[in-house]
Amino acid sequence: MLTFFRSLFAPPRHLILILAAFWVGLSLSEKRVSRHAISKEALNNIVYSSLLGYVIGGRVAFVLSHLTVFIQSPLSIFSPNIDLFDPFGALVIAFISGFIYGQRLKLPFWSTLDALTPFFAVLAIGLSLSQLAAGTGFGSPTTVPWGIELWNATRHPTQIYQLIASLSILGFIWFRKPRSRVGSDFLWFTALTAASRLLIEAFRGDSILIFNGIRLAQVLAWIVLATSFLASELLRTKTNH
Repeated sequence: MLTFFRSLFAPPRHLILILAAFWVGLSLSEKRVSRHAISKEALNNIVYSSLLGYVIGGRVAFVLSHLTVFIQSPLSIFSPNIDLFDPFGALVIAFISGFIYGQRLKLPFWSTLDALTPFFAVLAIGLSLSQLAAGTGFGSPTTVPWGIELWNATRHPTQIYQLIASLSILGFIWFRKPRSRVGSDFLWFTALTAASRLLIEAFRGDSILIFNGIRLAQVLAWIVLATSFLASELLRTKTNH
């Protein structure tokens, strides 16, 4: 079954899974947008403006980081090669694009993030499936009976671990009772996603290591987790006053 799935969505077809998650996630966010005093049109516009920023920003960031190469071949900037892309730079530009658009429409910051939380949660599911299909985000070698054969070794199915975690987080966010405190949905999603990454990263086989063996993703997960709790406490204090 897993072999069939990976052959069916082998790169570049694995991108279909992210596009499907994009559509499903946006549809779910639209269903609950009225809870957050935001129009469906504004929600769609902020998502698509961020998507445009992501696509353009990822290529621009890659070009800037390899400027000497592209100066010699300027037309390569428009190459259809999807590997000429900087995911981190894309995320930064997408956030900036969405933030600027939201500010222009004077959308409430935390309510907007709450409205987008189902969208983010489904995207996380799509990313897990995409990584499983492409063989990226792979686990470390293991002898556990549920290991999968990948890259000439039996490995922890970390993509499946993350998929289970992402599905659980979506279920928690979707079925929890509505809260009056703005930002709670998004902060719960952020904290739970960071916590799951903190745990699952221990089984990854492709981690970036810093400072003599510390996993960079776990450091970032701790920072995001702490920031989420701090932001939640600040919002709670502000609401109570």
